Amino acid sequence: MEKREKGFPISHVFGFILSLVLTFVAAWIALKTNISPTIVMWVIGTLAIIQAGLQLFMFMHVTEGEDKKTQLINIFYGVFCALVIVIGTIWVMGFGNHMH
Repeated sequence: MEKREKGFPISHVFGFILSLVLTFVAAWIALKTNISPTIVMWVIGTLAIIQAGLQLFMFMHVTEGEDKKTQLINIFYGVFCALVIVIGTIWVMGFGNHMH
């Protein structure tokens, strides 16, 4: 077992503050600007992807550990599951009514 140093988790605090900033920027763009809804959705989606990556590195310790191959496989599996859920939901909500 490796020995962990106890101390103030500055990286967690920094990641939390940066996540809050990204969330507030997305909310501000959505609510306070007069740009087209399509551009707003693209900006929010981009900020969400950036925030997901930030949380992987800051909170889930993706760069730590010995077995990098297993971590990479787990990340790809998580991304695959998220894509299946999102794309499947859009597909069912958008085209599911045509069968009736």
